[in-house]
Amino acid sequence: MELILKYFPNLTEEQIQKFELLESLYQDWNLKINVVSRKDIDELYLRHVLHSLAIAKVITFKHGTSIMDVGTGGGFPGIPLAIMFPECKFHLVDSIAKKLKVVNEVVEGLNLENVKTTHTRVESIPETYDFIVSRAVAAMPTFVHWTKGKIAKAQKNTLKNGILYLKGGDLTEELKTYSKTTLYNLNDFFEEPFFDTKKVVHLPVKYKG
Repeated sequence: MELILKYFPNLTEEQIQKFELLESLYQDWNLKINVVSRKDIDELYLRHVLHSLAIAKVITFKHGTSIMDVGTGGGFPGIPLAIMFPECKFHLVDSIAKKLKVVNEVVEGLNLENVKTTHTRVESIPETYDFIVSRAVAAMPTFVHWTKGKIAKAQKNTLKNGILYLKGGDLTEELKTYSKTTLYNLNDFFEEPFFDTKKVVHLPVKYKG
């Protein structure tokens, strides 16, 4: 928890309580349904919570922003971002039901009223969102294909509506067809070696009505 406060010192008391509660909720539920590896559960705040919050270093979502987390898995990056931005709406989507069971229990345990979850493939979601977030569930061309037509037209934020993708390694080949991407190196925000090769990729996506 000190790690979160190190980089986000201005959290409210309620946010701090929710972030503190995350560890016990995940440890409890992970014993029943394994969604986070043993190594990662021991470093939950570094590998999952802080990694998710890298998006909050790139953008401060305006009130009322809608965000879909595709392939949320155990609830990352959606749950930490929902704690960080309580005035925004988050929709966490995954095609694996047992993962969403854990997500639902954590959301309930934290009393997060700005989160809804859906067990489905993202292609089946009819709504549009200001941003789509995810943690490396597929190569960018595949991800763009999955989420086609899901970006809203009206702009609320300083960054243009589109995809915010947490990814690591050399992305040159994967992103060569996307000239408008901006890459943010996480080691510019966080000093821990875990973040040395990790990035947030912002890909603005035009609304297609």
